[in-house]
Amino acid sequence: METVAPYGEIIDLIKTNGGEAFKRCFQCGLCDAVCPWNRVADFSMRRLVREAAFGLTDIESEAMWRCTTCGRCPQQCPRDVRQIDSGVALRRIATQYGVFPHSVRPVRTVSGSLVGEGNPLNEERKKRADWAEGLSVKTFTEGMEILYFPCCYFSYDPRLKRAARATAAILNRAGVDFGILGTGENCCGESIRKTGDEEVFKRLARENIKTFIDHGVKKILVSSPHCYHAFKNEYPEFRVNFEVVHISRYLLELIQEGRLELTGGYGKTVTWHDPCYLGRHNGIYDAPREVLQKVPGLTLREMPEARADSFCCGGGGGRIWMETPKEERFADLRVEQAVEVGAEVLVTACPYCITNFEESRLGRKGGEAIEIRDMTEVIAEAL
Repeated sequence: METVAPYGEIIDLIKTNGGEAFKRCFQCGLCDAVCPWNRVADFSMRRLVREAAFGLTDIESEAMWRCTTCGRCPQQCPRDVRQIDSGVALRRIATQYGVFPHSVRPVRTVSGSLVGEGNPLNEERKKRADWAEGLSVKTFTEGMEILYFPCCYFSYDPRLKRAARATAAILNRAGVDFGILGTGENCCGESIRKTGDEEVFKRLARENIKTFIDHGVKKILVSSPHCYHAFKNEYPEFRVNFEVVHISRYLLELIQEGRLELTGGYGKTVTWHDPCYLGRHNGIYDAPREVLQKVPGLTLREMPEARADSFCCGGGGGRIWMETPKEERFADLRVEQAVEVGAEVLVTACPYCITNFEESRLGRKGGEAIEIRDMTEVIAEAL
């Protein structure tokens, strides 16, 4: 096994890059017991941390890139090893050395697209607001009630544009005074940071922060849990604090205030998937369920692995951009869980989850037996 550097140097590199907590690990193995990877392949976070502790990290291994940062192992760890921080620290080192395994190489293209066009999908910046055509969506100006920040996937992905349009339709129906920044938006940077590219993350964050301040933004509404996590938990590192609200909580607020009335119906059986970065990372479990339960005719059923035990879709930690063999897709297992509880519709509120679930739905036998929806699509249909 080739090592990144001699023992002393690798230890210092990991500490410098945010992974100092790895030394607390006493190899209990609880992280491996709950890791979703061990449902589809052989992967050991415990081994990864142990190798780093002894300066034996293999810089060319794919192991350090497998973690989806789902949050299950920190949730169980009795020693606060902070496995995600340690894993990201290793990725930062690999990024600094410019070494990427074959399955991870798409991240380099993503990084270039983020720098050049402000999004990871290699789409033109000038088309960022095209999703809103014909919806009477205004450009945000100071004094507006809220800035709607739809995220890169909602802005460009053909499937997810429908959810962005549903969101705008809901906000308009509720009389919310909102606007978007369109070409002024950059990716929030959360996922590229988890791949170890701290430089690109900081560049995106600083540009977004400057744009928010210049436009007098006070309150930001987001569709993506990853944007929510970045703005709420990571941007304060730059000594700024914006009020950030996820669409699931905002919908509940609008309904409770009487600004949004669900006068239609949705006569289907649905199940709710808790995205990792909405649930485990940020503790939002009840709001989306309360919203769905207020929809006339809707029947809500829970999957066995729900709330804090929710099963990861496989898209976090930058994995959404990496190559994953079909037999190793977490999303396939999650879609089957939804089918097994009798759900006609699998509902969630994360672009990565929807992207992965749609692929899994199309790839399974009888894929037409279940629909994948963002919660805003369900609410828009129930208006």
